[in-house]
Amino acid sequence: MADRLLTVAEAAEQLGTGERFIRRLIAERRIRYVKIGHPVRIPESAVGEYVDAHTVEPLRRIRVRYGKAA
Repeated sequence: MADRLLTVAEAAEQLGTGERFIRRLIAERRIRYVKIGHPVRIPESAVGEYVDAHTVEPLRRIRVRYGKAA
């Protein structure tokens, strides 16, 4: 199944960032992209992979207090 190709502007909108950040990711080869002549496109799955790879999980759960306050 073909993956939808996003423009730099669409990828930036999905990540909630500016186009400059996406272009830096491309220049540093930190995200997959497809070069079609001069313009580049980012597969939609690459945006999801980038988010998954940079998601930080919490170290521990929040403590729940039991009992009455002093």
